[in-house]
Amino acid sequence: MPITRPKTSRRTRSPGRFRRPLIPVAAAALAAVTSVGLTAAPAAARDTLPFRDPRLPVEARVADLLGRLTLDEKVSLLHQYQPAIPRLGIKRFKTGTEALHGLAWSTDINAGGAVRTATATVFPQSVGLGATWNPDLLKKIGSAVGDEARGYNKENSDVWGLQLWAPVVNLLRDPRWGRNEEGYSEDPLLTGALATAYGTGIQGEDGEYLKAAPVLKHYMANNNEVRRDQTNSSLRPRVKKEYDEVPFKVPLQADAATGVMTAYNLINGRPATAHSDVNDLVRKWAAKPLFNVTDAGGPNNLVGSQQYYGTLAEADAATLKAGVDSFTVDDTNSANTVNAVKEALAKGLLAESDVDRAVRNILTLRVRLGEFDPDGGPYGKIGKEAVDSAAHRALARQAATEQMVLLKNQGKTLPLDANRTKKVAVVGPLADTLYTDWYSGALPYRVTPLDGIKNRLGGKGTVEGTEAADRVALKDAATGRYLTGGGAAEGDFLRLGATSADATAQFDVFDWGQGKLTLRNVANGKVVGRWSDPADNNSWTDYFKNDQAQPNGWFVQQMFDLEKQDDGTYLVRYAGYEKDEGWAEPDKTYLKAAADGRLVLGTKAEAARFTREVLRSGVDEAVEAATGADAAVVVVGSMPFINGREAHDRTSMALAGAQSELIKAVRKANPNTIVVVENSYPTTLNWEQDNVPALLWTSHAGAETGNALAAVLFGDTSPSGKLPQTWYRSEADLPDILDYDIVKSDRTYLYFKGKPLYPFGHGLSYASFRYGTPRLSAHSVAAGGTVKVSVPVTNTGRDTADEVVQLYTHQRTSRVKQPVKQLRGFEKVRLAPGQTKTVTFTVRAADLAHWDVTRDKWTVENAVHDLLIGSSSADIRQRAALKVRGETVPARDLAKATRAADFDDQQGAELVDETKVRGDAVGAGSGDWISFAGADLGRGITGIKARAAREGAGDAAIEVRLGGPNGRKAGTVTVPSTGDRYAYRDLTAPVSGAAGRQDVYLVFTGDVRLSSFSFTR
Repeated sequence: MPITRPKTSRRTRSPGRFRRPLIPVAAAALAAVTSVGLTAAPAAARDTLPFRDPRLPVEARVADLLGRLTLDEKVSLLHQYQPAIPRLGIKRFKTGTEALHGLAWSTDINAGGAVRTATATVFPQSVGLGATWNPDLLKKIGSAVGDEARGYNKENSDVWGLQLWAPVVNLLRDPRWGRNEEGYSEDPLLTGALATAYGTGIQGEDGEYLKAAPVLKHYMANNNEVRRDQTNSSLRPRVKKEYDEVPFKVPLQADAATGVMTAYNLINGRPATAHSDVNDLVRKWAAKPLFNVTDAGGPNNLVGSQQYYGTLAEADAATLKAGVDSFTVDDTNSANTVNAVKEALAKGLLAESDVDRAVRNILTLRVRLGEFDPDGGPYGKIGKEAVDSAAHRALARQAATEQMVLLKNQGKTLPLDANRTKKVAVVGPLADTLYTDWYSGALPYRVTPLDGIKNRLGGKGTVEGTEAADRVALKDAATGRYLTGGGAAEGDFLRLGATSADATAQFDVFDWGQGKLTLRNVANGKVVGRWSDPADNNSWTDYFKNDQAQPNGWFVQQMFDLEKQDDGTYLVRYAGYEKDEGWAEPDKTYLKAAADGRLVLGTKAEAARFTREVLRSGVDEAVEAATGADAAVVVVGSMPFINGREAHDRTSMALAGAQSELIKAVRKANPNTIVVVENSYPTTLNWEQDNVPALLWTSHAGAETGNALAAVLFGDTSPSGKLPQTWYRSEADLPDILDYDIVKSDRTYLYFKGKPLYPFGHGLSYASFRYGTPRLSAHSVAAGGTVKVSVPVTNTGRDTADEVVQLYTHQRTSRVKQPVKQLRGFEKVRLAPGQTKTVTFTVRAADLAHWDVTRDKWTVENAVHDLLIGSSSADIRQRAALKVRGETVPARDLAKATRAADFDDQQGAELVDETKVRGDAVGAGSGDWISFAGADLGRGITGIKARAAREGAGDAAIEVRLGGPNGRKAGTVTVPSTGDRYAYRDLTAPVSGAAGRQDVYLVFTGDVRLSSFSFTR
């Protein structure tokens, strides 16, 4: 297909919006990256240098190489594309290969400019891998991905580097998040366990050497795409410590990752790109040196959209000092980074030791990857034979099968009996296609749901399939000519040409919901997309072609809507994502005919009016296929580039309206209807749950989707997937997507008190399981002790099946709000009919701790914990109680310096940056408040000392109130303008009538930043 590029001359680009180049960088472009260094020494002399000696410790090799580099050479290594250093025989090194669920972006451009698309094994999307609840499987998949990364790296290391940007460990806090497909789960323990397994597999078993180097994305609290480079993730200490830090901390402590990628968002007011956590926390979690990177464009955001620093020199200096080692920015052009770092050195913003520290981390990784070993290290012999191997295909099939979740199975609708099933209808927009997502590799082959079911029946039954899409022809009301595309594989420009509705004038219409349709031309089976021709007098006129295999690209330009007018005609509206990105001509979104008949963009008033001729009704065709069939399988779901993806959160959790109508029509025609939902996130299937006998969920699971689906439908394997996140009944169950306080807003299964559509951990089986009485090694444990919890689980069904046994706890009493329940352990066990296995969990009392904001430490309270064992978070089969001999948190002493951020509750306030380097403060406006529960004010306090700042003019105030935000006012601190948000002043005020045990509220009457305070007696 022709390569199109974004029309930067006609669109304002928001900084930080581009995630990656539209096409991967070619080897030819990389070759242009300037080599750094003096004249190369003879090869024999270079080969004897100590840094090339594998007998030496890694640290010694790194120290030797670092000592041989000039300052210019060291600075050059700080960019994503590290140049060669010929005098030392060091080749170019590229950081970052995407590998979320298989090696991605496997596209190269040869020296002649020809596009070559390579293929690799595509495993299920990460959310699907999360649904397996199987760390052993994730480790095998990680190992396969590491092998394939090695295979491609050996072929072309300029394009396929060995530092892999995976896995994503951001928690799936909000199911509307556009990147939901990239994470494993909403639970920190499950996510941490799966990330550890995947990363361990990628790294290999050597310990010192690395097969490939996994990098955890994106540090941290990155769960919204809307204004993602400008929004602040406000994390109170408990949420940060108990939730968002955990999935990063767990794999790093397990030596299962080699670094983190910083996120785009702000964390408590400070851009993650230059956040001090990277040094202060992240490096301390790992025993080995880490090589940390920025997300693409992140450094430029610091001086662009975020306006956090005035110059790039300041921004890059702060980023390096914060603990980031490599700048992913400006594609292959390292000049901006190199110049900014040199300027920072010249101005004293950086010392050479700061550069050395980062380069030492970079070189450590390169040594561990075997780059400087004569034979490439223990993994150096892995070649292209590893890519898409038979073993990897089998592993992909296993993963696709294990991640499928049986949501409902009324009256044992499933499994289907292959011997008795003579006719199956497989219908729906995803019945006979497989889609890839932004981080997928190219599929080496495709087994669609229709293919899989046909293969499984093997000619013993009739399988009738239809995509249930309306086939239409659009005739221009003014000229009588039809909208046509091209019949050849490469398609052609859409134009008003044909006088009859032949195949080139016929389009299959796929509805993805919320006014987003795709149009696929019948003549060549290609999707229509926007096409900009720079050769057209350099005017970048917009045309449209039927030349795309599927919707794709950063700016998804294959989306339309057919808008019905009052006179019965239709306008074709271009609905591509690009128009949402600051497009310079937002009014020109309708198709009109140019003088030569080709369709171009124009205003609504200029738009061509079409009559819509329905040549084939998709619903009618599906109903016809389903009528009289032994089973009707309706495959619906999402198009991964449209319904929710990077840069675009979902606006609705519902299925597309046309898909819902299809399900209803097929269900009416055939009572034995099975709905398969193939998408990347929870969906509000309320009608379907009430009316359809069987519901099955799968992610976009790769080339083996159809075989895996058939295996589950026909009972060759019992479904064992469990939902890795809560499925809500409505968007009304969720707060604003920018609300990160899961404790206060009752988010995720941890705190949600409503009744979900499907709970966290839910997933049915064809077998049934009996949970026996749990046995505890002790019923009481000290704060530093452990308890073993054992439960026998018996398969009481007729099928061999896997069950995920889940252990949750609930703390009955606490100083703070505790989760409704929290996952503490899980194990996937395979049981034959009648077989019993005893599952044993080890519970560490320390793991039951919460972050005590009164003393800034982990605290195990003296309390009874319910131990809840079952098949999901809502399907609890057995219970036990455990007494934990911890401590009683003492009453708060507000006479000592208290960080404002250590509040117990708040309304309207958010966490902000105390300084640009480190520290949190509370930012609040008029009417906002923070509270501190159970403070012991003794016999009375006489005053308050507050450290506060106010950027605006005039005075504001902080009122001290008792018992509630409207309780008795005991004092008022006047906060004058300090002229700058970081200019804090120590302020005092008298306090009266405050004594005894009180809940203390600080209520704000204007915009104020409060760093800390204390009461005086």
